[in-house]
Amino acid sequence: MIEQWTKESIIQRLLTFILLTILIILCFQVVQFFISPMIWAAILAYVTFPLYRFFYQKVQFSSTFSALIMTAGVSLMIGVPLLIGVFFLQQEVISFYSMAVRRLQAGYVDLPESIKNLPVIGQQIKNALWEINKDPEASMATVRNWVQSHLYYGKMAFDAVLKNLAKLGMALMTLFFFYRDGLSLVRQIRQALRNVIGDRIDHYINSVTATTRAVVYGIGLTALAQALLAGIGYAIAGAPNPILLTIITFMVAMIPFGTPFAWGGVALWLLSQGHTTEGIGLGLWGILVISWVDNLIRPMVISGATKIPFILIFIGVLGGLTAFGFVGLFIGPVLLAIMLAVWREWVSQHKNEIFASTKTGFPVADGKALLADTTPAPVINHDAINTEDASTDTTTDTMTDTKKDS
Repeated sequence: MIEQWTKESIIQRLLTFILLTILIILCFQVVQFFISPMIWAAILAYVTFPLYRFFYQKVQFSSTFSALIMTAGVSLMIGVPLLIGVFFLQQEVISFYSMAVRRLQAGYVDLPESIKNLPVIGQQIKNALWEINKDPEASMATVRNWVQSHLYYGKMAFDAVLKNLAKLGMALMTLFFFYRDGLSLVRQIRQALRNVIGDRIDHYINSVTATTRAVVYGIGLTALAQALLAGIGYAIAGAPNPILLTIITFMVAMIPFGTPFAWGGVALWLLSQGHTTEGIGLGLWGILVISWVDNLIRPMVISGATKIPFILIFIGVLGGLTAFGFVGLFIGPVLLAIMLAVWREWVSQHKNEIFASTKTGFPVADGKALLADTTPAPVINHDAINTEDASTDTTTDTMTDTKKDS
C-alpha cells in the first residue's frame, strides 16, 4: 500500500512539473515582446523612485497621482529630445537629398581635394566622379533604379522604428504601474526568492540594487557630461546642427569608449571641408577634455560605489550589449555583480584558506597558509610524563631505602 502511494505521488509530481514547464514556456511566448520594455521601465522607475517618494510622502499626493506625475515627467524628458532629434534629422535628410539631386542634374558632383588626393583610392574616386558627371541623366536613372531595388530595406527600417516606438510606449505605460505598485511587487519578489534560496537572498538583492544604481548613474552621468562638452565643442567649431550632434553623441557615449567615434567623426568632417583649424581644435578638445570625463566619472561612480573591479563592469557592459542589445548595458554588469556576490559568499565560508584582496576585490590564495607545514605536531601527554617521572622517582627511593637496610 505504501509502495502504491509512493508511485502515485511520483507520477503526480512529474505531471505537475511538466504542466508547470509548459505553462512557463507559453507565458514566456506571450510576454516575450514586452520583456525589454519592462526592463527599461524597471530601470527608470528604480532610478527616479526617490522623486516619486517625494511626491507621495512629502507632498502627500495619492499613489496614483504621484505615479501619473512621474510618468508624465519621464515621458517629456525622453520625448522632447527625441522629437528635437527627429526634426533636425529630417531637415538634414531633406537638405542633403535636394542638394544631391541638384548636383546630379547639373553634373557637378564633387568632393574636397583632401579626399580626392588620398593615397591608393584617390584616383578611383576621381574616376567615379568623372563617370557620374559625364552623363547626368544616366546617373539619375541609376540612382532611381538603385532606390527602387532597395525599397525593401527602407520598409525594414520603417518597421524597426515603429517596433521601437511601440516598445517605448509600452515601457512608459509599465512605468506608471511600477511607480504605483512597485513596493508591493518588490516585497512579493523578495519573499518568493527567500522561499527558494533563503535569507542569503537579501545580500544578493543589495548587490543588485547597488550595482544597478551605480551603473545607471555612472553610464548616464558620463554620457551626459561628455555630450554637453562635445556640444560646446561642436558649437565653437561651427559644426552643422550642434543640437542634433549632441543628442547623437549622448546615445553613442552610453557605450564605453564610443564617444571618440562621435566627436572624431565630426572633426574629420571639418577637416575634409577645409576647416583645418576648427577640425584640429575639436580633436584636441575631445582628447584633452571629453575623453578624461570617461576616465574619471565612470570608474569613480561605478567601481568606487560597488566595490567591483572596473574590468568586470567593462566586460559586463560590452557583453550585455552583445547579448541583450541596448538594455544589456545595464543587465550585463548586474548579472556579473550577482555572480561576484555568490563567489564572495563562498569564499567567506573558507576564509581560513582564502581571503579577499581589499585592493582589487579578487579572491587571492593566502600564501602563508599554503606554505605552512600541514603535518600535525606530535601530541605530548604531559600527565603521562609526570606519572612516569613520579614512578621513576618512587623506584629510585625504594632502591635507596633497600640499600640502607642492607
